[in-house]
Amino acid sequence: MTVPFTPASRAWADLSGPAITAATTDRSIAVVPIGAIEHHGPHLPLRTDALIAEAVATAAVDRVSEAGIDAWLLPTVAYAKSDEHYWAPGTLWVDGTTLLEQLVQIGAAIAQTPVRTVAWVNGHGGNVMLLGWLNRELRRRFGLRSFSMPSGAGAAGDGVDGPDEKGQGIHAGFGETSIVMHLAPHLVASEMPPRNVPEKIAGHSHIGFNGKPVMFGWTSDDFGPTGVIGDATGANAAHGKVLFDRGVDFVSEALAEIDGFEFA
Repeated sequence: MTVPFTPASRAWADLSGPAITAATTDRSIAVVPIGAIEHHGPHLPLRTDALIAEAVATAAVDRVSEAGIDAWLLPTVAYAKSDEHYWAPGTLWVDGTTLLEQLVQIGAAIAQTPVRTVAWVNGHGGNVMLLGWLNRELRRRFGLRSFSMPSGAGAAGDGVDGPDEKGQGIHAGFGETSIVMHLAPHLVASEMPPRNVPEKIAGHSHIGFNGKPVMFGWTSDDFGPTGVIGDATGANAAHGKVLFDRGVDFVSEALAEIDGFEFA
């Protein structure tokens, strides 16, 4: 027996134009996952960032909708600013100005509906600064309330639940690998790449990743030929579920704050 397709009740793209116009108001929140299609070492799929962002955003929209918040899930933006992996075959990326213009146009289209708030749930570090720029563009040009947030509150492995990544586990390491093992284990290779933690950078007080105040330009092959910055050894689905649940909690709480946000 053929089972008919049933569209998700909160999926923006599954409704008709007139239906989404009738269903939304100026209190609605358009939630847009944004990730990347980029090299994640020899063990993870190219769509790792898009996969995580979409999964977290979907679960968070479902949760807050049940709590009475009028959130709608928009299609995932997958092609993003991934030029740090330009050297790796398979990476599909656009430059920052191209991505900014695309996202501005998405905001302009949202502004043609009753919706006045958009929340970008981001799974890729290369998008962070651009999204900050975008938030102000959408506010200034279209009067939208625009917010951006990471798709999770994960951190580098601390040596307790997994390997000690010395605060430098930012790409295809313990955390990301564990989450993909939880979400899509069939996409993860059975053999993990060797540990690749930039020990010299870890010793700096100001220059580095994960909150260090001095930023620097880099491409992922600056740290070696695998494109991994971290330690995926010991990654496991159980820890991935913990990180995923933490991300859903974080995004859900953020959407609740956005729902009640006022400038003054």
